[in-house]
Amino acid sequence: MTDPAMSVTPYWELTFDADGDPDAGRRDRLLAEVTDRGVTDLVVLAHGWNSDRSAATRLCSRFFEPFPVLAPTARLGYAGVVWPSMRFSDEPIPDFPRAVAAELPPRPVLDKDTRHALLETFPGRATVIDRLARLLDQQSREDAELEEFGRLVRLLVEVVPPGPQALFAADTLAEGVPQDEPDILAGSTATVCEEFARAITRLEDPDGGRGFTVPDPWDGAHELLRQGTYYAMKRRAGTVGERGLGRVIGQLAAKAPRVRVHLVGHSFGARLVSFALRGLPEGVHTVKSVTLLQGAFSHYAFAARLPHDPRAGGVLQGQQNRVDGPLVCCYSSHDSALGTLYPLASRMAGDAQGVAEFGIGQVLGAKWGAMGHDGVQAVPGTPSLKLAEALTRLPTKGCVNVDAAAVVRRGGPPAGAHSDICHRELARLVLAAGRVH
Repeated sequence: MTDPAMSVTPYWELTFDADGDPDAGRRDRLLAEVTDRGVTDLVVLAHGWNSDRSAATRLCSRFFEPFPVLAPTARLGYAGVVWPSMRFSDEPIPDFPRAVAAELPPRPVLDKDTRHALLETFPGRATVIDRLARLLDQQSREDAELEEFGRLVRLLVEVVPPGPQALFAADTLAEGVPQDEPDILAGSTATVCEEFARAITRLEDPDGGRGFTVPDPWDGAHELLRQGTYYAMKRRAGTVGERGLGRVIGQLAAKAPRVRVHLVGHSFGARLVSFALRGLPEGVHTVKSVTLLQGAFSHYAFAARLPHDPRAGGVLQGQQNRVDGPLVCCYSSHDSALGTLYPLASRMAGDAQGVAEFGIGQVLGAKWGAMGHDGVQAVPGTPSLKLAEALTRLPTKGCVNVDAAAVVRRGGPPAGAHSDICHRELARLVLAAGRVH
């Protein structure tokens, strides 16, 4: 099935809800048609945060566009994974039209597009979202108003029982117990907002050219809402990956065992495709490569032991062995969403390390770092290559770190180059990882 707006054919769409349940019709269409269309290699792309299905489809179309030219004799098929995530509309996306990445009023106002996205992403929470918007509009100087804002953020993103999502928030395990309570949802709202406000000030004025200014805690409150929302997206990504995509790949292997699958994920989509490995049925070996683009999850997720805690390990430890080929992790120093804001948002409750005490630069290298900032960590034997090197001599097995900063470099604050992934070089890397010619 080909979408008229899609740049490649054949293309299928796989749609999942927040609990990982698929749209059965779209899934069955892929299973029924992939062999009939003569596909030998299926490239599956999972988006990260997107406002809606149309934005996700545009991303797939842009990313897939170079593939037919780069591999003209390959019998390629393409699939886009669409799942209920969102982005804040003030985050620019390089090369996307203004309708997708619009010029918006300065923070901390909650613009109407973001408010609509929140309502779509968190159904049944309209009262909470309206109150959050009013608090951002009013920007009261009262401490109680800021604390109420934090309480409402926690209420917005909490899991509604009895769904499975609570099982998928952690990136690491300490003696088998998931570590999944970030400080932003457990600590003092005022302290968290002050840290976020300082971080944003540094991102927007890295050289200090504006002189000394006192950060507005409501700038930090806006960022707290963003990061709280993304915590929910991170949790959903794991759920959709393991309970949704992993099972569909198993069904595809049963239906079309000769079709080679190549998983690609951006941001939280990188977490999604990684958790799909954990959801593969026993004996399925059809995943031939995984490419993670600016992965928004812990750089220790695949580690057997954490350097700072030998009792703890990554929640995906050993899952790279489910890939009959390499697991390639692309990262960029120009990604400020992952380099600065992600460690602050991911720090666990009770961890004292923060901007106030140690400075942003040291937070970047702390234990709460992201895949998309510095690659897979604490997995022995993981080589690190520049993108140009990787395109000429990519290993055929195991984890591989690829510094993609040469192309993933455009974008303004607060996210930086986080969404700058539609490049011919990255398409070539996916094909190289999958040994597709």
